[in-house]
Amino acid sequence: MTTAPSITIRKYRIKDLSPVVRLFTDSVHELTAAAYDETQRYAWASRTPNLDTWQDRFASLETLVAEDGEALAGFISYEPSGAIDLVFTAPNYARQGIASALYEEAEQQLQAKGAKELQTEASVIARPFFEKHGFEVLEEQQVTMKGVQFLRFKMRKKLQG
Repeated sequence: MTTAPSITIRKYRIKDLSPVVRLFTDSVHELTAAAYDETQRYAWASRTPNLDTWQDRFASLETLVAEDGEALAGFISYEPSGAIDLVFTAPNYARQGIASALYEEAEQQLQAKGAKELQTEASVIARPFFEKHGFEVLEEQQVTMKGVQFLRFKMRKKLQG
C-alpha cells in the first residue's frame, strides 16, 4: 500500500468552496472514466458548476478537507446521522491513502457523536473503497441524473457500540 503524503485534515471553510468543487469536477472527469461514459460524467459533474447550489449543499453537511501543504488533496462530506455524501480526492492524489485518512477521521467523529451505522450511495468506482472499509452492499440502484442513467450501490456499515 502506498503511504499517504504528509497531509493535514481540517474542517471545511467557506473559502474552500471553489477549490473543493473544482476538485470534485476534476475527480469525476478523470478518475471515473473507466466506469462512466462522457455523457454520464457531464451529467454528474458539470464543467460549469453552480457554486450557489454547492454552497447550499455544503451548508447542510459536515465536511473535512485534506491538504498537502497548500494543495487540496481531497474531501469528505457527511450528515451527522451517518450518511456519507461525498468522498473525493484530487486526481494527482488518487490511491495514496487520502480518502482512507479522511474516511477514518469522519468515522471517528461520527462514532463520537453516537452514530451506530454509516450509510452511503457509492458509485461503481467507490464501491471497492467502501467495501475495504467494512461496508456491505444493500442494493444496486439505477438512478437518473439530468436525464442520464447511473448504476450505484446503497451501502451500510454497522459501527461497534
